[in-house]
Amino acid sequence: MTTTSPQKEEDPMEFAVESLETPALTKAQLAELLFEQIGLNKRESKDMIDAFFDLIAASLVDGQDVKISGFGNFQIRTKAPRPGRNPRTGEAIPIEARRVVTFHASHKLKEQIQGISAAAAADER
Repeated sequence: MTTTSPQKEEDPMEFAVESLETPALTKAQLAELLFEQIGLNKRESKDMIDAFFDLIAASLVDGQDVKISGFGNFQIRTKAPRPGRNPRTGEAIPIEARRVVTFHASHKLKEQIQGISAAAAADER
């Protein structure tokens, strides 16, 4: 006996990433998805992805937070200097102050992830 799942109405802006060969989505794969699903040519797709990430990186380097509605926030945080230790020799080594990037997912993204996780868990039962 075969069962069919209810057909979900497709959102024209929803990207299909089922064909990914690796567990991580790369910039090249993002450009390929833009090419396939939006209709940009391959060069425009690559340029758009590169420009998007260059803009985010430049903003973070300048000390600006990047807030992407419905996705999350990238923030620069300054870590204070602290004492460290060489694991081989046990020698005390000072770790200098540094800036790091943090990412905080939006509530909307968290809900989407939890919804997918809950659905996957229900399918496994």
